[in-house]
Amino acid sequence: MFPVAARFHPMQRFHHTQFADARHLCGLKHAAGQSISVCIPTLNEAETIAGIVGTIRAELMERVPLVDEILVIDSGSTDGTRQLAAAAGARVFQSAEIAPETGPHTGKGENLWKALHAAQGSIICYIDGDIANFHPGFVTGLAGPLLENPQLDYVKAYYERPLASGDATHASGGGRVSEILVRPMISLFYPELAGILQPLAGEYAARRNVLECLPFPTGYGVEIAHLIDLAQGGMLARFAQTDLEKRIHRNRDDGDLGDTAFAILRVMLRRLERDGKLSLAAPLPDLHLRWLIDESGVEAVSKNIPEPERPPLRKPGES
Repeated sequence: MFPVAARFHPMQRFHHTQFADARHLCGLKHAAGQSISVCIPTLNEAETIAGIVGTIRAELMERVPLVDEILVIDSGSTDGTRQLAAAAGARVFQSAEIAPETGPHTGKGENLWKALHAAQGSIICYIDGDIANFHPGFVTGLAGPLLENPQLDYVKAYYERPLASGDATHASGGGRVSEILVRPMISLFYPELAGILQPLAGEYAARRNVLECLPFPTGYGVEIAHLIDLAQGGMLARFAQTDLEKRIHRNRDDGDLGDTAFAILRVMLRRLERDGKLSLAAPLPDLHLRWLIDESGVEAVSKNIPEPERPPLRKPGES
């Protein structure tokens, strides 16, 4: 047996088809006095956002009133994303418009944190805005375990990750940052998280009172931060995963993935120092430098990625 396997924290796993009966889930929701907000962070997702919002609206609000609201929190799209989302039935916000007194930041994690301010639900279901094969199971498969299992607080998606390359699509090969960076770091420093199948999945549902006690890195480090902080808080017994089968989305280029990896590594290193697993000899730099090399020569490309963190909205135990 692989030596670290004994250190995996056992977690319940479900399949989204176990929760396909939305009317049954709706009955559980009303009986428990719960409400569900679906929150979608966006930046230039015109190709997919209307289909996602429209499916949720038609199948999980109009046909069966399982979802109480759909929120799209946008980072300044220039391709009509906001207009398309609103026309499809979402409440649409510019991230900067929410809690403006907290100051300006941009990024995926910022949008998720701002969604907590605007959403009304007791269960928050986060869904990425670039899913090309969206179906209702992305919502029912994540919210369903929370409705059927009061002992659960956080449900994370996993799925196959096809990789598009030109006109071809390969059955696997997506999730490159997870495989190259995050899984090795987890195995080295947080082996209790090694049983999480898609640690960077952007689809998950959680109870509001849990999310409000977590800090939110403002960029792409938000998902791994949640996992580490939940583990350090002794919450993995209340964590589950749902198989959504397959997720098809817009694959990003290597430069974008490098920026993402830089942000995630910053977040992980901060937590490793906080948790006493290593000591940093100097402050982490904000500048990510990479090189473009082609027949025309060599060009330096740099980007500041400080990855600041938004604080928890409340302390554990506060009402």
